[in-house]
Parts: sequence; structure tokens; C-alpha cells
Amino acid sequence: MREIIRQSRRLRLARLGSWVERRTVALILAISAAGWAFAELAEAMAEGGAHAFDERVLLWMRNPADPSDPLGPPWFEEFARDATALGGIGLLAFLTFAVAVFLGLTGRWRTMWFVLVATGSGQLCSSFAKRFFDRPRPDLVPHESFVYTASFPSGHAMMAAVTYLTLAALLARSQPLFRVKLFLLVLAVIVTVMVGVSRVYLGVHWPTDVLAGWTAGSAWALGCLLMARWLRRRRIIEPAAGDRNGGG
Repeated sequence: MREIIRQSRRLRLARLGSWVERRTVALILAISAAGWAFAELAEAMAEGGAHAFDERVLLWMRNPADPSDPLGPPWFEEFARDATALGGIGLLAFLTFAVAVFLGLTGRWRTMWFVLVATGSGQLCSSFAKRFFDRPRPDLVPHESFVYTASFPSGHAMMAAVTYLTLAALLARSQPLFRVKLFLLVLAVIVTVMVGVSRVYLGVHWPTDVLAGWTAGSAWALGCLLMARWLRRRRIIEPAAGDRNGGG
């Protein structure tokens, strides 16, 4: 009987290990795909191959009779400004700090530091990329929001992806119900999309800037998730609530 129990346990562990490895491979493939997409966008931007697409989409969001006027009523323009603020460095820093304090108060100090380092390094990467590519901002239409950095990639789009996707994945791990996990992840994606679209609508970014920000930010967030899984399996950071094996 004991031998049967031991064999059953080994079988369950083997199945768990296989499931974990499949998720790891899926994450690596997703990171590679996002990285490849960013490289293609950067190449198209540098060679000027995306300029016609950028102009067409940017002008599509404007009044044909007056390109200085964004489509939609005044209240929608104000909504776009509210949406773009969700990707601002001030709000993202406050949100990250609030989550970090929450993790610290619940005794998850190492996870707290991981979140701070993951988002902080993402911001540094975004700033470096802007300086490296040094793409001018759109000059077809007036800017509806104040800007003071280069255009490629969109820092708002990238940091929204880094912050919201990373935090959503972290919170989802603490929830036992699949529908709650799905809600958190879908909400993070919706907010990230809203931020990126608002940047084009307000005339402060080319569409390829936003696409590059989304792909770079998603790759960064997925990389952080992969690293967190590796650290949890080795008990370097605390496992999520209800996680028996520290992986998954």
C-alpha cells in the first residue's frame, strides 16, 4: 500500500513538473515573439518603411476638414487625456509603490523588492531606448498633451504594459478562482491598450511608437514573470498564497 501511495505521489509530481515546463516554454516563446516584433518595428522605423502607415492611422483619428481637431466631441478628448494619464510615470510610480507597501505589510518583503526592481528597471530600459532611437515626435498635428522626450518607443505604452501586466500577474497568482485571474489580466490588457491608443489620438506618438512600446513592455513583463517563477521554485521570493510548490 505504501509503495502504491509513493508511486501515486511520484506520478502527480511528474505531471506537475511537465505542466510547469510547458508553461515555461510558452513564456519563452511569447517573449521571443514580442522581442522579434519590436526588432521588426524598430527596423521599419529606422528605414522609413512605416512612415506611410503612421501618417494614415494618425490622420484617420482626425477631422478630415481640420487635422488639428481630433475626432469626437470635447468630452471624448478629455477622456483620452484621462486615459493617457494612466500611463504617466507619476501614477505608475504611485501604484507600484502602493502595491509594494501592501506586499511589505503582508510580510512578502522579497516579492516587494522584486516588484520594485522589475518596474524600475523597465523604466530605465524605456528611457535608454528613447535616447538610442531618438525619433522626433509627430509633426502632422498639434500635440494635445505636453511631451519632452523622444518618440520611439512610447514610454506610456511600454510602462503601462510593464506595470499593469506585471502587477496583474502578481495579483492573479493569489486568487484561487480562474474567473478572477482572467478578470485581472483582461483588465490590465484593456488599460494598456487604452493608454497606447490615447497617445496616438492626442497626436503625441506615431502608431509604430505605441506598437513598439506594447511589444517591448509585454516582453519585459513576461520576462519578469518567468524570472519570478524561477525565483519562487527556489524559494528566493515568497510563493503566492495557496501555492504549495512555489512554482506554477
